[in-house]
Amino acid sequence: MSRTARLFKLMDALRGHRRPVTAARLAGELDVSVRTVYRDIQTLTDLGAPIGGEAGVGYLLRSGFFLPPLMFGEDELEALVLGARWVQGQGDPSLAQAAVTALVKIGTASPKDLRDKIADTGLWAPQFRSASEQPTGLRTIREALRREHKLTITYVDKAGAATERVVWPIALAFFEGKRLLAAWCELRNGFRHFRSDRIVAISSTRTPYPTRRAVLAKTWRREHNLPPDR
Repeated sequence: MSRTARLFKLMDALRGHRRPVTAARLAGELDVSVRTVYRDIQTLTDLGAPIGGEAGVGYLLRSGFFLPPLMFGEDELEALVLGARWVQGQGDPSLAQAAVTALVKIGTASPKDLRDKIADTGLWAPQFRSASEQPTGLRTIREALRREHKLTITYVDKAGAATERVVWPIALAFFEGKRLLAAWCELRNGFRHFRSDRIVAISSTRTPYPTRRAVLAKTWRREHNLPPDR
């Protein structure tokens, strides 16, 4: 591997971490020595890359740094295409359309136009079109997650009983044919999970909930023995 290619891979590795990452871990990801990582970090810093941190503590690429689009490897391109095609069949209409336009942007923004390769990967994902599997409230949930706003929902449990609830959405899981909303429920004073096909009415209060979503999600993960977010 050339030194230039190695520096680009190091930048990609740094961009893949939202928290400081040690040189030892970077060395393991890139299959190089820790000494090489130290040397390459210094080179990137000298070239103007905004890398914070230090040896023994960890490194973090600060936000706002832009690199021109790079050529995707074959595995990377197939992962992008398969993921976008899965979203086309699983998301609400606006998210599905966003997946289409994202692939177009990826194809045309790369140094070599990749639209033909994207169209001919041979990888496809199933699409679910049942009305019960594509509830109209998915976009409302996504917007509430993005803005950390409370939602008012009418939820019907498996016994058919309906309750009115105010929830603080923290995560939306996409399973095949089903969507599951994880949220803090004011009615139950705790974390609860709601199947989206059982939410018969939903609206945003446009009111921020009092605790940041990242903090709530961390507590939720801990209570349910889920691995921490990367």
